[in-house]
Amino acid sequence: MDRSSLFQLIQEQLDPDQTGFIAVENFTSLAEHHELQLDPSKLEMLLALVQSNENGHVCYQELLELLSSKRSSSFRRAIANGRRTLQREILLDETGLGVYKRFVRYVAYEILPCETDRRWYFHQSRLCPPPVFMAIITIVQIIVFMCYGVMLNKWVLQTYQPDFMKSPLVYHPGHRAQIWRFFSYMFMHVGLEQLGFNALLQLMIGVPLEMVHGILRISLLYMAGVVAGSLTVSITDMRAPVVGGSGGVYALCSAHLANVVMNWAGMKCPYKLLRMILALVCMSSEVGRAVWLRFSPPLPSSGPQPSFMAHLSGAVVGISMGLLILRSYEESLHKQCSWWVLIFSFITFLLFAIFWNIFAYELLGVQIPPPP
Repeated sequence: MDRSSLFQLIQEQLDPDQTGFIAVENFTSLAEHHELQLDPSKLEMLLALVQSNENGHVCYQELLELLSSKRSSSFRRAIANGRRTLQREILLDETGLGVYKRFVRYVAYEILPCETDRRWYFHQSRLCPPPVFMAIITIVQIIVFMCYGVMLNKWVLQTYQPDFMKSPLVYHPGHRAQIWRFFSYMFMHVGLEQLGFNALLQLMIGVPLEMVHGILRISLLYMAGVVAGSLTVSITDMRAPVVGGSGGVYALCSAHLANVVMNWAGMKCPYKLLRMILALVCMSSEVGRAVWLRFSPPLPSSGPQPSFMAHLSGAVVGISMGLLILRSYEESLHKQCSWWVLIFSFITFLLFAIFWNIFAYELLGVQIPPPP
């Protein structure tokens, strides 16, 4: 039964007078006679929603949203209402799973804090569309790094090579009128150690997040971290260039870590405390390395070394915007007031940064090193 036929069946049999409400007993009878051909998890959610309604009826629009898999607050209400009956079946008890389904189950326990959320994701997960955004970004970063490594015959501390800083991808304050550099710097990296760190986190954390929350939300979060990184550097470290995808990476990682901490009891990923400590140590070490290279360069250089402020601004984006995205699984962001507050704040920051880049450098008399 296709979706349009399903909607027509519900309207004809359950709401023939088009009142906008459906009697609980009518919907339960229809579901029990197997006329609703849905996956078991979704059917349980629908029954939980309608059977717990104290008014004896349920809103027709809420049922349509759940049947359409739209991100809606009705999903959360169905989860809460059906928690007692659904909680008894644990996803780990599923047997006879193929390789892909086992991986989906692993991702569900890594990312989602609630058993009912995990079961919902497990049953509705599909291979199409695949999580291609983080994979493509990582592949392009590796290709760009290898090209410059071969060209410069240098695989670490590439920023000390003048030809590296001449790249049209690097953000340099002397070239800030070239708008694409505020984005393209994420494809360039200081050396093999920074690329390896970023690529590992993008694949280990970014891909599972993209599988659960979708390409649009995760790409938005990643790119917001990238843009915030370059703009923050242009405001706080005005003479420094920027390279590396650390702004986006730290947005993803800080959002995920904050979500784990806030839902500590519900997260069932193994060794979560040890992994949390290891992640914080690695992220702090990477920031410390960036600070050391910025202020105490180990080799003579013709200008300031790349700034570390992109790491910090990416983390701020992750803790604010990213945490809201990760906590809104299967919920509409545009219906939440806090989402619009964050969007307004981010747009305000963008406008301030644009005016800063246009006027502040001349007004403050900043001595920008000559662009390569």
